[in-house]
Amino acid sequence: MSLPKGLAEEVACNLVMVARLIDDEPEQAYAYSRIALRLASRVAAVREAAGFAAYATQKYSEALAEFRASRRMTGSVELWPVMADCERGLGRPERALAMAGEPEVAKLDKAGQVEMRLVAAGARRDMGQLDAAIVTLQSPELASNSVQPWTARLRYAYADALLAAEREDEARDWFAKALEADKDGTTDASDRLAELDGVDFVDAMIEDDVEADGDVEADGDVDVPRDEVEDEPDFADEGEEEDDFEGDDAEIVRAAEVVDADLVEPAPSEPVPPVEKDA
Repeated sequence: MSLPKGLAEEVACNLVMVARLIDDEPEQAYAYSRIALRLASRVAAVREAAGFAAYATQKYSEALAEFRASRRMTGSVELWPVMADCERGLGRPERALAMAGEPEVAKLDKAGQVEMRLVAAGARRDMGQLDAAIVTLQSPELASNSVQPWTARLRYAYADALLAAEREDEARDWFAKALEADKDGTTDASDRLAELDGVDFVDAMIEDDVEADGDVEADGDVDVPRDEVEDEPDFADEGEEEDDFEGDDAEIVRAAEVVDADLVEPAPSEPVPPVEKDA
């Protein structure tokens, strides 16, 4: 059984928009995910995308429901760490910690296991068990000198836990190690290092701008000549069943690749307001 070609393409268009917007415009990504969900709720890829869109907007109960649905359809354990993190978001760190000890964790790949360790450490911190969180993060992956996709985040989490435990010197060393591994800027390790070193880049930049742009009066205000100030523009006149349909998933993925390659950006067929689900 598969979706009609036109429907598959429409679903794919919405999934492409979810992927493009989820980092910078999560609410818009969520709206597109709701459209895709309405069109093809029995497709695992749609349920997973809807879950991540809800997760990005901190709708953790809804995200958890979608991740569970996707897992039932596929049988995969790949979403186990993010499901556990949803439990943390719902204020249930003890459930997240229990999930870290389930057999599903052993089935995860290395990246998934590291992610599960990060979630478990976060749950420990949620429960006020700071020392246990530090121990949880101490692992062969943390000690390794090789740089993997998860290395920067793991080192950063360890540094942050050390700092929370008032082990500032150690924290600084690990923030530096995190920065060394963070080639893509996924963490703010550089800012944390600057903060620990007492460096305030913002104030320095403002001071340079003030010196370059004009005189500074005694009260700190910049004296800007009136003729250099442009007039402000006047805008006054501007106006379910949980079945596994692998064929549908594959067809939607192929359609999404075509849509993304052509840079097609569809508008939502209708605005879909966020739907909250009770925990």
